[in-house]
Amino acid sequence: MAASIVKRVNRVKKLNVSHISARYKFLTGSRHFSTSKQWNKALVLGVYENESTDSIDFTGTARKFDEKADGQISQLLLTVKKPLKCGKTRTLHAVDPEFSSVLVTCIGKRGEGYDELETVDKGRESIRAAVAKAVLQLRELGENEIEVDSCGDTEASAEGCHLALFSYDDLKAEKSRKPAVRISCATRYSQDKNSMEKEWRKGAILAEGQNLSRRLMEMPANLLTPTKFAEIVKEQLADKCEVLVRDKDWAESMKMGSFLSVARGSVEPPVFLEIEYKGRQSDSPLALVGKGVTFDTGGISIKPSQGMDAMRGDMGGAACVAGSLLSVSKLQLPVHVKAFIPLCENMPSGSATKPGDVVTAMNGKTIQVDNTDAEGRLILADALCYSEQFNPSLILDMATLTGAIDVALGAGAAGVFTNSEDMWNKLQKASVRSGDRVWRMPLFNHYTKKITECQLADLNNIGGSRSGGACTAAAFLKEFVNNKNWLHLDIAGVMSNSGDVAYLGKGMSGRPTRTVIEFINLMSKETNN
Repeated sequence: MAASIVKRVNRVKKLNVSHISARYKFLTGSRHFSTSKQWNKALVLGVYENESTDSIDFTGTARKFDEKADGQISQLLLTVKKPLKCGKTRTLHAVDPEFSSVLVTCIGKRGEGYDELETVDKGRESIRAAVAKAVLQLRELGENEIEVDSCGDTEASAEGCHLALFSYDDLKAEKSRKPAVRISCATRYSQDKNSMEKEWRKGAILAEGQNLSRRLMEMPANLLTPTKFAEIVKEQLADKCEVLVRDKDWAESMKMGSFLSVARGSVEPPVFLEIEYKGRQSDSPLALVGKGVTFDTGGISIKPSQGMDAMRGDMGGAACVAGSLLSVSKLQLPVHVKAFIPLCENMPSGSATKPGDVVTAMNGKTIQVDNTDAEGRLILADALCYSEQFNPSLILDMATLTGAIDVALGAGAAGVFTNSEDMWNKLQKASVRSGDRVWRMPLFNHYTKKITECQLADLNNIGGSRSGGACTAAAFLKEFVNNKNWLHLDIAGVMSNSGDVAYLGKGMSGRPTRTVIEFINLMSKETNN
């Protein structure tokens, strides 16, 4: 037993963390593509839902391929008298010498669009889900090179493929890892290949940003400390962004007592990341703020041990900021963005903040910390104050902040608290396009009173009861914001995926990265008009 333990410890010591975060592998999760390997080529084709048993309603690409194959696809599909329903597939073999498998996937009803009740574009979501299922099935069959039908929306098709094929298995034995798959768009029958390839690339970049967020959230906390998070982000964004890594002394000089109070219990030093992307010149950047607690035990107000391992993902807000900036910079959006990420661990120790302690935030407000597990709002308070110094046109923060938002909304949508009707409308519009929904929550003074009625200080970090926990947390943050265009996204409910989103595997979700990218894209268009 002792020898076995020593062997496992030595294996952990030999882990090459820099290899884990190597640029290509880290971002995509893809394996090394061997030039000596035999590649099996497959094709994904889309069909629309059709009640008829006498005809097949093909997409443009699928129809042209069927004609090339002398109608074999339609003949084989019609042989099975049961029409395909949305999300269902048929796998065909030996219909074309170029492809060892041709998988036909149903992408829903032709002409589907915005669903007012579901608040999503059903057509785009159906495409994402259908192609995701298709490429996963083909990977299981051993296919490792797949051409995918654009299905009428090339960007959505690319998103579905690249999001579905993501896996974080870097720390497993080679034989246990998912095999590499090459994905490309079936442009051969398109009259405008350049436009299609451009849209495919955009969809792939959107997925790449979310996959970066997922990968950061999945990494074990012993490998992704605040310092390591900063190193990885600097490595990934340095080409297009300026990345400043601030240390504890800097935070002390800025009087960030609220942020530093959370870091006190850990031996890992806190880090404050400041990132700037300049796609255009502006004196009023768009500000992003992300909660970066790389592991959250709850501190002295310690969490139950069951499920605590998932708290490696409590830096989901920070991860989504990093993923958003990766895609924004790769898309070269004409926008000026500054991002602020406070990073630390929340650990219990002899030096940790105790319930009842009073700390002072950067804006001079004092905070009675009655629950050390309500730590996210403490580190965000100073980050929000600091972001105001740069005269931002708007501030958007993201945080896995409260279990209460999970109780309220589950995995259906991220909760949004905002003081701007206009910003809400734009974010909601962005979420319709991304398929990653948001839902507006109240910022009533009713909740503000819950955190300003405090025995020892200006504010209490909890609201006095469990009722309206997400709302009182947002009301707390509001005390540190003067900007008239502020959005707070509580993403605790969408932190992980367990089958809720068809094109995301189980594990950390990286939501709502693509919604934020789409929102920034909308803002860049408005600014430049």
